[in-house]
Parts: sequence; C-alpha cells; structure tokens
Amino acid sequence: MLWTMIFTYPLMAGIQEISAWIGRVTGMGIAGNIRRHYSAWVLYPIVTLLLAANVFNLGADIGAMGSALRLLIGGPAHLYAVAFAVITVIAIVLIPYPQYAQLLKWATLVLFVYVANAFVVRFPWDTLAATLVPHLSSSYMTALTAVFGTTISPYLFFWQASQEVEEQKAAPKERPLNVAPEQETAQLKPMRADTYVGMAFSNLIAFFIILDAGAVLHVHRVTDIQTAAQAALALRPLAGELAFLLFSLGIIGTGLLAMPVLAGSAAYALAEAFKWPIGLNRKLHKAKGFYTIPSLATLLGLALNFVSIDPMKALFWSAVLNGVVAVPIMVVMMLMTANPRVTGRLTLPLPQKVIGWISTVVMFAVAAGMIATWKS
Repeated sequence: MLWTMIFTYPLMAGIQEISAWIGRVTGMGIAGNIRRHYSAWVLYPIVTLLLAANVFNLGADIGAMGSALRLLIGGPAHLYAVAFAVITVIAIVLIPYPQYAQLLKWATLVLFVYVANAFVVRFPWDTLAATLVPHLSSSYMTALTAVFGTTISPYLFFWQASQEVEEQKAAPKERPLNVAPEQETAQLKPMRADTYVGMAFSNLIAFFIILDAGAVLHVHRVTDIQTAAQAALALRPLAGELAFLLFSLGIIGTGLLAMPVLAGSAAYALAEAFKWPIGLNRKLHKAKGFYTIPSLATLLGLALNFVSIDPMKALFWSAVLNGVVAVPIMVVMMLMTANPRVTGRLTLPLPQKVIGWISTVVMFAVAAGMIATWKS
C-alpha cells in the first residue's frame, strides 16, 4: 500500500483545494451549496451517508484511545473512552474558534511519533520498493478502496469548505469571492499553499503508519488485528518498549485530532442541510442545533463501544463506505465549479478542473473495481 501515498497525493490535494475554493467563492459549505442549487434527493442521501460513516469513525477512534490509555497507565478503557468523548464535545462547544483552530494545528505535531517509530523499529529496506511498484490482486481492491476512502474522504471535503468560510468570516475585509472577485488572489494564494503543504504532511504520516505496520506486524504474520490496542501490544515484543510507547501515544494523539473534525464536519453538513445557524464562532445559545449535532454524533460513536461491534472492522468498513460515498459527492462538487449560479463570474482554473475530474474518475474506478471483484 505504500505506493498509494504518492499516487493519491496530487488527487487528494487537488480535491481538497477545490473544496476550499467552493467555500471561499460561495461563502458557504458543501451541503449549503447542494441545498441551494440541487435537489433534496441529492442532498439528504449524501448527508445521511456522511453522518453514518462519521459515527463509525468516531466510535472506532474513541474505543482505540480508551484502550491505548489503558495500556499506558492501566485502569478501565471504557471510562477513558467516556472521558475522551466528553473532552471533545466540551472543546468544540466552549473553545472560541481562533484558539480552537490553532489548537488543532499544533496538535498535528503528535502525528510525527509514527515517523519516529519507523526509526526505532528495524524493517527490511527492500519494503520501500513498494513505494514505487504497485502490487495488485483481486482481494486487494476492498483494501484499496478503504485507503482511498481514508485519504480522499468526504468528511474532509465538508470540513475544508466550512473552515474556509469560517476564516473568511473572521477576516474583517474578506467577502465571498463570487461577490468580491477582486480579492481572488489575496484569498486563494495562502489557501492553496496551506492545502498542498497540509496534504503532503498528511500523506507523509500515513506512509510511515503503513511502513510501521507492514514492516513489524505483517512480516511477523500478525495480520488479524481487531483493536488498535492489540496492534500496540503486538509491537512490544516485536519492536521493543519504545515502539510500543510511541505507537500508543500516536493512537491517542491521532484520535484527539480526528474526533473534532469528524464531529464538526457532521455538524456543518446537517446544519447547512436544514438551514440552521452554523459556525464555531457562534455562542452556544445562538446555534443550539449546530452544537447538538457533534454532541449526538460523538455520543453515538461512544455507544458503539458498549455493544458487540468490532471497532477495527467498523473503522475499516467506514473507510470503504467513504471511498464509495466520495464519488457522487465529488461529481456534484465538480459540477458546482462549472455552474455560474454557484460561482458567479469566477471559474475554476483549468489545471484544478483537470485534476478534480481525474480524482473523481480514479475514485469511481477503484470503487467499481471493488464491486466488480465482489460480483466475480
């Protein structure tokens, strides 16, 4: 799977830039634009599928964090899971957006523990050849769809567009570009740089996660991982105490970073669909519906840890679901960029348009390949 981190980078960076472009140009998120310009038959199925995938992701992340903390300090994993869920909801509701955004940006540094982990463990250097040489098989397609669904993921589209709108509103002189096209260069240049740098670091971290898991677990035939804690425990005898510690901390840090984005993207999507007041800049009493959504989504995700659902399988299949759901959302997004009612006098530049449609076609081909493999 290492090759996918290079292959998907231009695709995911391009589609994330388009998500941000839509937010900056229209002054509203993806769901808001779908509601305004397209049928309810398009809007509600997309939002429903997004919510379902996000809840499963939240449940898996919460369970993994609780188990990882138990490995480090002992105690009840379920209690820790509840604490992580409560902390996330409180942070979303009570921390003002500017401070919250900075907190999330600095929190990404914890992901570099996976890079450190790769230099702690010993792995065969010939595995790096997989970075450039794909190895495909019929059973590969479902996993490939999951990887694509994790890197080119619908919840990131919704989050990116909505965050651009938040930042635009927070800047005193900035306005949506379809009514202030003269601000195009000033607004889009830093957005483009942030997006491509951010996506590069995202794939770098994912590359090392795959490398860690493949070089340590797979080569020792540890292939039936049912929980993230089980993966961390398996590392202890195979790669040593430091690798175990770093991987466990990585699970907690990754979860703390991902949960607000998963819960927040669900809030933006559903609130825009129902025309509720939205925004992390708003006080709780002015956007009760908006803040209720991440609370309920996190609570439902937490509840999954108290029923007989395999959290790792839930996480895997939610990634597969994301890979399938991404296709119609990307099609709608690309149609938006060519719709003058949405963009006004602005048009998406040709290079971005080309990479956007290539990304959409690739996602369709991967999902279709998975489905065709099932049928055969």
